[in-house]
Amino acid sequence: NAGGNLVILKPWPGMLKGLYKAPERYKETYWSKFKDTYLAGDVARKDEDGYFWIQGRADDVLNVSGHRIGNSEVESALVSHPKVAEAAVIGKPHELKGEAIVAFVALKTGVEPSEELKKELREHVGVQMGKIARPDEIWFVNDLPKTRSGKIMRRVIRAKALGQDVGDISTLANPEAVEEIVKAV
Repeated sequence: NAGGNLVILKPWPGMLKGLYKAPERYKETYWSKFKDTYLAGDVARKDEDGYFWIQGRADDVLNVSGHRIGNSEVESALVSHPKVAEAAVIGKPHELKGEAIVAFVALKTGVEPSEELKKELREHVGVQMGKIARPDEIWFVNDLPKTRSGKIMRRVIRAKALGQDVGDISTLANPEAVEEIVKAV
C-alpha cells in the first residue's frame, strides 16, 4: 500500500508532447522533478496485489498534522454514506494542524441536515479512513459548483469558503451553487 507521485518512465502514443507556446513550462512542470521521468501530477498507491490506484491530483492533497490526505479520498468516504449524494472537501489553514478538513455535503432527496448527521458523517469517515481524516467542519448545501461536464469545481469552493476571489468561472454550469457555499459558511 505504498503511495506517492504517479510517474511514467516510458513514453506512450497519446502522451502530452508539449504546451502551446510554452515549451519551458512543459519541461518545468512535467520533466524537472525526477530525471528522465514524466510526472503525471497525480497521486497513486500500489496495493498488495500490485495494482495501482489513482487517488487524485497531487495538488489536491491536504496536509493534516503531517499526514498527506487526498481530497478525493475523503470525498469518497463521505459519498459512501447512504445519506450523502455528493461531497467536496477543501483544506482550510489551521494554526496547529497545518490544514483543517472542511467538507461541503449535498444530501440525498428526503434527508434532513442535522448536527447529529454531521457527527455521524465524521465517525463514518473515521471508520473508513482513520480518525485523522475526519472533517473538522461539515457544511450542508443543496448543490456544489460544477463545470458543464459535471466536475466539481473545488477551486471555486475553496475561494468562496476562504473569502477569496474565485477568478474565472466561465465554465461554471450552476452559478447559484456558489451562493450555497457563501450561505453555508
